[in-house]
Amino acid sequence: MSWLSVSFEVAAADVEAVTEALLGGGALSVDVQDAAAGSPQEEAIFDEADAAWRRSVVSALVPDTADCTMIVSTACARAGIAPPPHHARPVADQDWVRATQAQFAPVQISPRLWITPSWRRPPVPDAVNIVLDPGIAFGTGTHPTTQLCLRWLERVVRGGESVIDYGCGSGVLAIAALKLGAASAVGIDVDGQALLAARRNAMQNRVHARFLSAAHAAPGPAQIVIANILAHPLIVLSPLLAKLTAPHGRLALSGILEAQAEEVCAAYSGQFRMGVAARDQGWVLLGGARR
Repeated sequence: MSWLSVSFEVAAADVEAVTEALLGGGALSVDVQDAAAGSPQEEAIFDEADAAWRRSVVSALVPDTADCTMIVSTACARAGIAPPPHHARPVADQDWVRATQAQFAPVQISPRLWITPSWRRPPVPDAVNIVLDPGIAFGTGTHPTTQLCLRWLERVVRGGESVIDYGCGSGVLAIAALKLGAASAVGIDVDGQALLAARRNAMQNRVHARFLSAAHAAPGPAQIVIANILAHPLIVLSPLLAKLTAPHGRLALSGILEAQAEEVCAAYSGQFRMGVAARDQGWVLLGGARR
């Protein structure tokens, strides 16, 4: 079967409604990109305060027999906006599974720690290999914030510790902690789909990690607590994360831009001795010990 990619620009406020309307109207998939990508006006989205680009290009994949003008008009009408000019281009059919898998290669985190997709052979079989399938949950090992956390865990896990991964996403940090020698690991998240993905990933790695909903989780304090979220949620969560950290326990916080480090440190300074433990591409990991 052959396909068309139909693309048009919309404002930030309309992206979600247009995307939902396109998917509801039969689009196989929808992609959103910065309309100014590749130009001096390109916008980097780093922070939770930036919801979307000011102008976005929305691209929908539809059958080549579809009426693109009708699809755009109908979606925009459902979203409550006037249909903008659109562009359609043919997309050759291919093995989409293989094409997607080809984008993901094993990721070396350190000399002895790797993340490997389940369909790839580990490059270093005797390394600590975390088998992970890319999916909807954050934490495939490619983002600098995830890598900062993994390297920190490799440094601090000595064997036998209890670990809590708050905002666990794919479960990669809890799984890594167990493979590095932790005695127990609990992952906590607000997203039910992330919890399901984390449990599947733990099974693939043959480790016993518990993954709990943040709405119901009440684990005891752990010797190591790690949270890779974003700056503002980390500030809000400071009383809870302090409560989850055992006396003299270790805490690591990531998902923080360098300019945000001081503010996040200040939120934890009453209960922790905090400081910047590592940096990578403008992101920092804050590490500290419970007072």
